[in-house]
Amino acid sequence: MIDHLAFDVADIARSRAFYAAALKPLGFRIVAEERDGDSTVVMFGIEAPEFVIADKDRPGEANHIAFRVETRAEVDAFHKAALEAGGRDNGAPGVRENYGPTYYAAFVLDPDGFNIEAVCHAPG
Repeated sequence: MIDHLAFDVADIARSRAFYAAALKPLGFRIVAEERDGDSTVVMFGIEAPEFVIADKDRPGEANHIAFRVETRAEVDAFHKAALEAGGRDNGAPGVRENYGPTYYAAFVLDPDGFNIEAVCHAPG
């Protein structure tokens, strides 16, 4: 299951307005917005973030997809298998408290440099 997608955009204000209008008929709304240094992150969803835009990197460089799994063991297995398949580590399995107290995830870069994540939201 896909947990969320993330894209970097050239103009965060323009893209924020576009996606807010375009996704409204689908039931999406802005569920969170935060500053991260010099960048802005805008999270859209029905209840929780499902689609994220940011202006941290150039468009296309930080495209990101997160796959939702049921257990932390699956996150660990994903990370190990991805590295064995030629992926590059972009964040070892662990809790990311900045995303939530039970947000357990691992990140790898695929052969084209895209950030691929497996995430488990269940408590340890």
